[in-house]
Amino acid sequence: MTEAPVRVALVDDQELFRAGVRMLISSQPDMEVVGEAGDGLQAVAMVAQTKPDLVLMDIRMPVLDGLEATAAILQRDDPPRIVMLTTFDLDEAAARAIRNGASGFLLKDAHPEFLLAAVRGVHAGSSVIAAGATRELFEQFTDETRPVPAEFERLTDREREIFALAARGLNNSEIAAREFLSEATVKTHVSRILAKLALRDRVQLVVFAYDHGLAG
Repeated sequence: MTEAPVRVALVDDQELFRAGVRMLISSQPDMEVVGEAGDGLQAVAMVAQTKPDLVLMDIRMPVLDGLEATAAILQRDDPPRIVMLTTFDLDEAAARAIRNGASGFLLKDAHPEFLLAAVRGVHAGSSVIAAGATRELFEQFTDETRPVPAEFERLTDREREIFALAARGLNNSEIAAREFLSEATVKTHVSRILAKLALRDRVQLVVFAYDHGLAG
């Protein structure tokens, strides 16, 4: 049985930009656009109605900006994953959105294939969007280091090694090659790390590392 397509919602005040992304996503057999909105207020209502799997959310919009809309949507019982869209490579607003639960950010001029890969990766919960960019973002916008929570002490020595490599932006195959492990084993370790630290995905792992001074 074929899997249901990824249900994507588009939120951007530029109609021409939305039209381009809609055409791109609609051309893929494993994705569909289920809703669109031109400002954050419309976005909150649209997401409640259409229940997408993933939202591509512009940061700067009229009426209600992307940060406020994202915060409202993530308060839902079963929120979609949200990817912020920005025109700036190092955007403090994107860092704030990710710290508050967004699954990453994309530049609005990203290559179409990169955007599609990001949608698939975030939906699968196994991919950091532009890991290097996420890391650089938090190097710029982490103001203070918080104490390491007790949950981190529950990680095994091996899990701490994997955590450190994931926090540096390495993907499963890169970690596997470095640690002489199979990708399946690395994936299992990452899943256990996320569960122990109550983190939703690898982007939140990067945020956790920077917030607690654990990014090597």
